[in-house]
Amino acid sequence: MHPHKPHYDRHAGTAKNKKFLKKISRERIAPDPVAEGVSAADLIDSAFLSYNGGRLREGCQLFVKKMLANDGTVGLALSGALTPAGLGMSCLVPLVEAGFVDWIVSTGANLYHDTHYALGMDLYQAGPTLPDLELRKNQVIRIYDIIFDYENLLGTDAFFRKLCRGDAFQQTMGTAEFHNLVGKYVAEGEQKAGRVGKSLLGACYRCGVPVFTSSPGDSSIGMNLAALMLEGGALRIDPLRDVNQSAAIVWDAKAKKGRKAGTSSVLILGGGSPKNFMLQTEPQIQEVLGLAEAGHDYFLQFTDARPDTGGLSGATPSEAMTWGKVDPDKLPDSVTCYVDSTIALPLLTAYSLSRLPKRTPKRLFDKFPELAERLAAGYAQTRAKRAE
Repeated sequence: MHPHKPHYDRHAGTAKNKKFLKKISRERIAPDPVAEGVSAADLIDSAFLSYNGGRLREGCQLFVKKMLANDGTVGLALSGALTPAGLGMSCLVPLVEAGFVDWIVSTGANLYHDTHYALGMDLYQAGPTLPDLELRKNQVIRIYDIIFDYENLLGTDAFFRKLCRGDAFQQTMGTAEFHNLVGKYVAEGEQKAGRVGKSLLGACYRCGVPVFTSSPGDSSIGMNLAALMLEGGALRIDPLRDVNQSAAIVWDAKAKKGRKAGTSSVLILGGGSPKNFMLQTEPQIQEVLGLAEAGHDYFLQFTDARPDTGGLSGATPSEAMTWGKVDPDKLPDSVTCYVDSTIALPLLTAYSLSRLPKRTPKRLFDKFPELAERLAAGYAQTRAKRAE
């Protein structure tokens, strides 16, 4: 035997080994057979035990048992073409209406395509291998296995240009204020046409859920607003207002209410700019404004992005913790599930609606003046201390 090479006797220390096994294990793997008619929520709890199925179960349980518990504040980061696939009306609208999502950061594209449905425009399922040259010749647009008429784009463009030429839009706004105002007209249109529940923007307006876009020029909505600027329109989007308003939401969520501090959680579908914008609220609070904070309490992400490329989309909650984005004390509760959001989101929606009663919407948009005032007061105190 090599003098420096450790020797492990696999027959010794059985009691010690079992004690260690018990310490690091959770539950014994012994699921019942999947039965006919089992609900999605029960299936997740009983059969999604390991690998990414296990992470999906942990994520669903985290969402229900901790993120939504004690009236915690939940932010949703939304990227990837989810609304064209119908996931806005099937999942996101029910989550908003149930009070399970309190504020949103979305790509502009998701909100633009969401508007197709509010306007009664159709999108269709198709196969993933289509003759793209023929689609182009016949003015058919493709998003992987979704197809729709080019007229949908032209009609939606015309809707935004006509709407945003109105007097109500001739001012400077943050993206949450802009989307709330658009949502007002979308909700009215839904009501008149008997299509209530088809639009995420409409639902967010009705429930007072702020919807930010981290890159307002990076979508067809932004392109149309840019055209209105060339016409001489006075509408301007102020992204710096978004930074302060989103930070104010998180700062208020973590403030002590009664004897107990509140919680701030992030539910991230995909990654990209919405993920960064949502998570940067904590460095804005701590690093820039100098306010005492520790990071978001709970982190749940569904993604197909790898962490080893260095991109933000695949960055782990542990890495985010080093920036102050996630509370180090709550890091063990963070869940990253490597699965397509189109699979995870319907399951998470079914699970949460089955396991929890609906909550009263917080209507954070209505509270913006109050939240901004609190953040400004906190920053004023910090500045005074720095000046001493």
